[in-house]
Amino acid sequence: MNGTNKFQRRAALTVNINVAPLVDVMLVLIIIFMITAPMLNGGVQVDLPKTKAASMNETKIQPIVISIDKESKIFIEEAQISLEDLIKKLPSVLENGKSDTIYVRGDKDIQYGKIMEIMGIISASGNCKVSLISEPDNNPLPDVKKNRRNRRR
Repeated sequence: MNGTNKFQRRAALTVNINVAPLVDVMLVLIIIFMITAPMLNGGVQVDLPKTKAASMNETKIQPIVISIDKESKIFIEEAQISLEDLIKKLPSVLENGKSDTIYVRGDKDIQYGKIMEIMGIISASGNCKVSLISEPDNNPLPDVKKNRRNRRR
């Protein structure tokens, strides 16, 4: 009987893991990620135009982003640069960069000619792909075929 008492005493000793500190740490991490995630999508503040264009395929190589804000200031990534410096430095940026793709982010309120001027400089600077960035427009497209039928009647 003495042996069974030791077994019962050992069985009575159960190990409990206190998960309250783990939950506290996880909640703090979630709050930190919720605060920092929007900041990671930072860059130059540009009010992009909305379009119905299809989304581009994501690439593993980070493209070079050139932004043009409301005041027609030009930025490579987040560094402001003059138009003359862009003309001079863009070939070396393309040589030293890992990507041959350049995304142009233009504010919707600037003149179309300014964006075309920047795209012309990019095209003339070397062998690279240029893409314009816009925000998706979630409004449904009007049915063009229905509009044609209604006009015929």
